[in-house]
Amino acid sequence: MKEDTIRLVKKAIRGSMSAYGELIAEYQVYLYKTAFLYVKNEADSLDAVQECVTRGMLGIEKLREPRYFKTWITRILLNCIWQEQKKAPTVSLDEYVEKGCEDYLIDEKIDLYDAIDALKEPYKTAVILFYFHELKIKEIARIMDISEGNVKVNLYRAKKMLRQWLTDGAAGKEEVKRYAK
Repeated sequence: MKEDTIRLVKKAIRGSMSAYGELIAEYQVYLYKTAFLYVKNEADSLDAVQECVTRGMLGIEKLREPRYFKTWITRILLNCIWQEQKKAPTVSLDEYVEKGCEDYLIDEKIDLYDAIDALKEPYKTAVILFYFHELKIKEIARIMDISEGNVKVNLYRAKKMLRQWLTDGAAGKEEVKRYAK
């Protein structure tokens, strides 16, 4: 983490709202992309980020180690998403995807996202943080509060499941449910 960012985090911990605002501005795209990978919806992603920013602002003084700000804010975001998903009803993919969408690349992406959605939560989180955000195993371990070895196991198992899902097709597999409000 850059020295400037660490200084901002320290100021924010001491109560500077402008420093916290600068931090959020620096990480807003990262937070939005992470949320969108989970909820696949712009409005819900923005809601999750807003909730995360609010919770972060209220709890920034509890952050003990300024260099772990990104890990800390990511964990808050994931908790916001998971809490919302527990409350939200599910809809089937057929209801979610617009009819008549025949673009191969879109279908391919939908297959990949559906396969990722079908993973157990620890596998899904590891895949998103590692492949989409290119975080290091060590950072993922801190975010997920598990050992680095467990992160590697989660990634290995997730890749195996994804490979099987994508090569064998979704035939015979349980229909993927997406969360919606």
